Formats: sequence, structure tokens, C-alpha cells
Amino acid sequence: MRYNPPPQGITLISMLSHLANPARFMRISGVALPWLGGVSLVVLVLGLFWSLILAPADYQQGESVRIMFIHVPSAWMALSVYLFVAVASAVALIWRHPLAEIAAQSAAPIGAAFTFVCLATGSLWGRPMWGTWWVWDARLTSVLVLFFLYLGYIALVNAFDDASRGGRAGSLLALVGIVNLPIIKFSVDWWNTLHQPASVMRLGGPTLDRAFLVPLLVMAAAFSLLFVTLLLAAMRNEILRRRLRSLQMMQARAFSSEVDAGSREKTVPFGAA
Repeated sequence: MRYNPPPQGITLISMLSHLANPARFMRISGVALPWLGGVSLVVLVLGLFWSLILAPADYQQGESVRIMFIHVPSAWMALSVYLFVAVASAVALIWRHPLAEIAAQSAAPIGAAFTFVCLATGSLWGRPMWGTWWVWDARLTSVLVLFFLYLGYIALVNAFDDASRGGRAGSLLALVGIVNLPIIKFSVDWWNTLHQPASVMRLGGPTLDRAFLVPLLVMAAAFSLLFVTLLLAAMRNEILRRRLRSLQMMQARAFSSEVDAGSREKTVPFGAA
């Protein structure tokens, strides 16, 4: 398979458009997806074994600290995936990128799943630590709003018969909702909250002990690889679905034309008999 380089003097956006052509994407992702899936599985199994079995119990939280190895990476992915959806939506609105809209719409359900896992594991951790499943805490409430933004985006994209109108409406919602990301990030600094402050991504460096930090980062890498794998698979499915829909519409129009032509041939002009 020969690679045709883009024309000289090409811009970054044109380069991305050249490399992300749907046909090229299907070829490249078809080769990369099995490898990504295998690596994701290996890293995920390693991370789960390290965090749930090898990592020690915390002197204060006890065995409940193991929930952190699922909860924290899920929270990171919930924010990162939404940022990805917003950026892809902006590219789709401004440059009409052929794959940007598909990428945004494929990533949204995955981000919603990560957000749900974040909320569920946070509740499981909060029960023994705070004595309650849920509090209307600034961090928890803003993450719940993020979950609703994901659901709203998915519902809005599918609310129109015209797919292009649904895509534009969903892209606008994704861009508006991005204001919630800094609120989630800095809520523990701006308001009095039960949620603990950042212990990994902070200016002074991580405060976690290495025994907890390393498996936590391995799980973060596993979730990131899992996201890329699921995203590529979802995008491939969406491209194939759109191709199938286009073929069905072409066949329907061809059949309709044949029926109209046959009807005209059978029509006898008035007074011809």
C-alpha cells in the first residue's frame, strides 16, 4: 500500500484532514485496533492485580482505599473525554472535519460510562468514610452535572431526523458545557467541601506514597488505552453504519425510479385506443 504525501505547504489542519480521511482511518484503525485491544487488556489486568492485590491497605482507610484505584482514573477520564468531545465538536463546527463529528459522538457514551463509574465508586467510598452514600458537595454535584451533560449531548444528537442538525446542536451543547470542567477541577479549592483536595495533579507534586501512586498511574494508563480502543471501535461501527445507510438510500431511490418509469410505460394516453 503506497502512501501519498500531502501537497507541499500544507497546514496542520489540512494534514489532519489528509490523514483522517474515512477510508484511510478504516485501513489504519483496522490494523491498530487488535494491537490496542491486546495492550489495553494486558495493562488493565496488570493494574487491577497490582492495585487490588499487591497494594497495601491504608492505615486510615483500610481496604476501602482500593476503591480509589478505580474511582480516581474514572474521574480523570470523565473530564478528559468531555474535553475531547468539546474539541472534536469545535473542529466539526469550524472546519467541517469529516471524522470530528463521528469522533465526538462516539466518545460521548464512553465518557458517560466513565462518569457513572466515578459517581458509583465515589458513593461506595463515601459510605464508610463519610457515613453517607451522597452529599450535595461541590465536587460531587459538579460531576453529576457533567454526567447530565453527557446524557444531554447524546439525547440532543439523536433528537433530530436530520443528522447534521443534531450534530450541530450537540456540538454547541458540548462547547457550552466545557465551562463545567474548571468548576470540577477547582471546586475543592473554591468551596468548603468534604471531598479531599488533589493529591496527584498538584503544583507541589504528588502527596501519595509510591506504593499507591504507581498502581494508580498504571490504572490511569489502562483506562486511557481502553478509551482509545473503544473509541476506534465505535468510530468504525459508525462509519460502517453510515455507509450502509447511504447504500440503502441509494437502492431505495433507484427502486423508486424504476417503479416510476414502469408506471409511465404502462400508462395509455387518453384517446389512443
